[in-house]
Amino acid sequence: MLKEKLVLASKSPRRQEILAAVGWEFEAIAADIDETRFASEDAETYVKRLARTKAETLAGRFPDRVVVGADTVVVVDGEILGQPRDEDDARRMLRLLSGKWHDVMTGVALIKEGEVVVEHETTRVRFAEMTAEEIDWYVADGEPRGKAGAYGIQGRAALLIKEIQGDYFNVVGLPVRLLFELSRRI
Repeated sequence: MLKEKLVLASKSPRRQEILAAVGWEFEAIAADIDETRFASEDAETYVKRLARTKAETLAGRFPDRVVVGADTVVVVDGEILGQPRDEDDARRMLRLLSGKWHDVMTGVALIKEGEVVVEHETTRVRFAEMTAEEIDWYVADGEPRGKAGAYGIQGRAALLIKEIQGDYFNVVGLPVRLLFELSRRI
């Protein structure tokens, strides 16, 4: 069913692991784009724009293949959290998430032969209350680097998460069921 080899406009090891796990053949190529959020953008608009821009960056090089772009953010108390700048920023993000529900939102864009489909997935996640020591322990591990909201649910952060509502793979970084549904439309 998943016969077409994708071009993944990302070097994310998590996205690659997900595609490999479901047996979808792909080639991963980084799409170097400006990820600055526009002042007028809400989280949904932002992740969908970035996903589309990543896919468009490579689509011209692979006109006969499906090119996939994706981007993930975390939204807590109206604040959009991308990847932490450094360890202090990771601690700040984790303090914001401690004991609260938040949304993980991923935009997914597919382009083939000029046809474009763009959607997004939202998953709710609730962290347990975290002590300063737990946050320091998690940050010292280095796991928050390169992850929206400064955590990876598939790693040590699983010890800190109390509940999830929705697509687990979305929280990891690629809502694979949504990707599959979109691939059937293009």
